[in-house]
Amino acid sequence: MTNAANVANALANAADAAGVSEIADAAGLTNPANVAVRNLTIRLGANTVIENLDLDVRAGEFVVLLGASGCGKSTLLHSIAGLIDVSDGSIEIAGEDMTWADPKDRRIALVFQSYALYPTMSVERNLSFALRINGTPKAEIARRVARASEMLQLGPLLKRKPAQLSGGQRQRVAIGRAIVREADVFLFDEPLSNLDAKLRIELRRELKQLHQRLGATMIYVTHDQVEAMTLATRMAVMRGGVIQQFGTPAEVYARPDNLFVATFLGSPAMNLLKGTLEQRNGALHFCTGHWQLDVSAYAFKNAPAQGQPSVLGVRAEDVRIGEGLAGHAKVSLVEPMGNHRVIWLDYHGGQVASIDQSKTPVAPGDTVAFSFDAAHVSLFDEAGGARL
Repeated sequence: MTNAANVANALANAADAAGVSEIADAAGLTNPANVAVRNLTIRLGANTVIENLDLDVRAGEFVVLLGASGCGKSTLLHSIAGLIDVSDGSIEIAGEDMTWADPKDRRIALVFQSYALYPTMSVERNLSFALRINGTPKAEIARRVARASEMLQLGPLLKRKPAQLSGGQRQRVAIGRAIVREADVFLFDEPLSNLDAKLRIELRRELKQLHQRLGATMIYVTHDQVEAMTLATRMAVMRGGVIQQFGTPAEVYARPDNLFVATFLGSPAMNLLKGTLEQRNGALHFCTGHWQLDVSAYAFKNAPAQGQPSVLGVRAEDVRIGEGLAGHAKVSLVEPMGNHRVIWLDYHGGQVASIDQSKTPVAPGDTVAFSFDAAHVSLFDEAGGARL
């Protein structure tokens, strides 16, 4: 077993041994709770991983913490779970201060990346382990295990050992172990990253449907932007222990708060072009040495200065091939994607990507006209990178 798997198993075993509080709901429904993180600071040795972070998760929502490896998203999740001590700040769950509470008192359930199943136990025993060590009545254990098995289609697998299961089946069991606890908050630490692409898509859909059925509060860590965009009610994009933007997937994608968020989301990444903002002929234009774009209708946070250096961002789906308002460029690459294609344009030494769904023949070396949809561009301050 790898060192990472050992760590995950140790964390899961500690959570199981501590147990979780019982939810006395005869129907077996969760009791979703809000989570409020205030001025959170976490230091590991001399390294400050998170500093003065605030996060509000509403009861019943599915919040995704998205970021690259090392950005602090798992550390934040583990601090909410009580597996990492905080250096400063507070964590509230359902209005109660849980900053220094044991994991067993936080009414949380965790699902880890490496499944963390007990290899000598059957699926049924894995599902019921935490309940058995807590002394839950047998009839209640049977009810909860049956309910989780039905939700996750584990019925035919209950007598099998983990070694007899596929990766997707093992992760379903790990999720089932969380469901039987009927917790207030469910925490997921990159649960799908060990699965192949097809299984990830299947389990992603099942997780979304599970959230709709349970109505539970879920906080989910991932570095995969597709998972974040498809699963989240709201998503927090993190970098260097700081939340760069927190909003619905549509808001974060369409109106990124800064250049980091703009380029982190999207495949291909948002096209960026440098220029200046200038008043010309009674209208405000974004200008480069080769073309200009009327941005008078843009919703600026503050009135821009004349000649202000800025960066224009435009998503690939808002670059129109065959319309020549921006200019002409040579096609450098065509990537077929089934129902669309990505056309890369070499424009004055820079690359501009366009998502194109037309059937017009285009090949590398062709010169094509293109334009930008001015209604869907973003503008950023060139020096600081903040949205204008």
